[in-house]
Amino acid sequence: MTARVGVITFPGTLDDVDAARAVRYSGVEAVPLWHADADLHGVDAVVVPGGFSYGDYLRAGAIAAQAPVMRAVIDAAKSGMPVLGICNGFQVLCEAGLLPGALVRNAGLKFVCRDQWLRAENTTSAWTSRYESGAEILIPLKNAEGRYVAPEAVLDELEGEGRVLFRYIGSATADTTLAPANPNGAQRDIAGICSADGRIAGLMPHPEHAIDPLTGPTDDGLGFFFSVVDFLEGVKVS
Repeated sequence: MTARVGVITFPGTLDDVDAARAVRYSGVEAVPLWHADADLHGVDAVVVPGGFSYGDYLRAGAIAAQAPVMRAVIDAAKSGMPVLGICNGFQVLCEAGLLPGALVRNAGLKFVCRDQWLRAENTTSAWTSRYESGAEILIPLKNAEGRYVAPEAVLDELEGEGRVLFRYIGSATADTTLAPANPNGAQRDIAGICSADGRIAGLMPHPEHAIDPLTGPTDDGLGFFFSVVDFLEGVKVS
């Protein structure tokens, strides 16, 4: 049976169509989920996509974290369902308590939009098993509140448990005076993290915008979606 991956739409979401397209590129069914849905309609995994859910009022992701569909996502995640939060989705997962830390205003208080180099740190999670450890990938980034922060004890725990998925790095050919390797001042250059069991992941850059060189800088983002398909189909994550 073909896996079914749900993609949530909140008022203000703008990357749900691209996220659903990325899911389809991985060969499985993309199932639309609405913010007011009380259940997940039998999906096997969930993507919480980027955008400006509820206009980013209060804090980015704060209202979306209280939406009916997120109650179902929280319950399913606690039961082992894979969940990926991208950009605003990462903010939502932190606000919902599914991932530690928070995303706050970028250093310099400016919106950043650019293609961003990342280095794979954890390739054993449900969402990153298709990458080689240390692999460098190029995918788009666009955020104003993308600076990952957490208490030092939490950061040490993430590092010690290998739960940092990707870090921001610079290109060997880039002028770092014009485009610093870390685009938003995230602590320890953290671009994405995961839960202790590797099933819940959050990432500020946008892998769904890098699935086809025709429409993105690379197809480096496809690994996220093929990884979760492997996981759902029982391929050993190692």
